[in-house]
Amino acid sequence: MNPIIAILKEHNVTDAKIQELFQALTDNPLMAMGIIGQLGIPPEKLQQLMALVMQNPALIKEAVLELGLDFAKVEAAKAQLQK
Repeated sequence: MNPIIAILKEHNVTDAKIQELFQALTDNPLMAMGIIGQLGIPPEKLQQLMALVMQNPALIKEAVLELGLDFAKVEAAKAQLQK
């Protein structure tokens, strides 16, 4: 299992909420940040999660693919944020 998804499940985040989070990430990364804030994950765990993603950004792609979402949308959203 992807470590990002594992951390979310460790904090009792439902599969539906994980799917919603990554769907938001593919559509609108700023909206995903709002969803992350509503998950009730302690700040130190969020910090650990962010460090994990920063050290290995490929984990996002792995999680998106594991959930059956379209990674091309993630790339498009990232490009839009960089403008």
